Amino acid sequence: MIRPARLLLADDHVMVRRGLRLILDAEPDLEVVAEAGDGVEALQLVREREVDLAVVDVSMPRMTGLQATSELIAVQPMLRVLMLSMHESEQYLFEALKAGASGYVLKTAADRDLVEACRAALRGEPFLYPSAVAALVRDFLDRAREGADSPADPLTPRELQVLKLVAEAHTNDQIASVLGISRKTVERHRENLMGKLGMRDRVELTRYAIRRGLVEP
Repeated sequence: MIRPARLLLADDHVMVRRGLRLILDAEPDLEVVAEAGDGVEALQLVREREVDLAVVDVSMPRMTGLQATSELIAVQPMLRVLMLSMHESEQYLFEALKAGASGYVLKTAADRDLVEACRAALRGEPFLYPSAVAALVRDFLDRAREGADSPADPLTPRELQVLKLVAEAHTNDQIASVLGISRKTVERHRENLMGKLGMRDRVELTRYAIRRGLVEP
C-alpha cells in the first residue's frame, strides 16, 4: 500500500487551517501531519520531521511564507512548497516563484484547486491560477521587448526578515531570538536597511514593509 504524501500546513488563522485540513485529509493520497502558525514554526517543524509538501500562506507574522519558502527548501531539498494567498497579486506571484515555490493557489478557490495543486506539486509540476499564467506570459513579453531583466531587490533575504520583524514592533532582542542571531547583528542589519533605503526610523521602515507586502496595514 502506497503511503499518503505528508503535508505541512502553515497559516496564522486557525479556522483557515482547519478548513484546509478538512479538504486535504479527505483525500486518500494526502495527509496533513503538521500545522504551523507562521514561517518560523514551519521551519522548526520541517527540521523535526520528514514532509513531502508544505502548503504555506503568503502573509504570516514573524516570517512570511515568501521568506520561509527558500529556507524550508534549504532544510529539506526534496520538499515542494505550495503558496496560498488571498491576493491575486503579480508581485507575490513572482516573488513566490523566485523563492522556489511549485505553485500559487488563491484561497478563494482552494475548495476547487487545492487538491489538484498539491498533486501537481508532488509530481514536480507547476500549478498556477489562470490569470497568473497570463501575468507570467505578459511579463516575459514585456522584458523581451525591453531587452532587460527586472531590477534586483536591494535587500538581502535576511534584511527582509529583519525588516518584517521591525515593522511588527519586535525589539532587537526578540528579533535576535527569532532569527537565531546576535543582537549586534540585528543592529547592523537595521543600520544597513536604513542606509540602503534612505530611511531614518522604524516608522519609515514600517511604511516600506507595508508597501512591499511584508506586513498588513
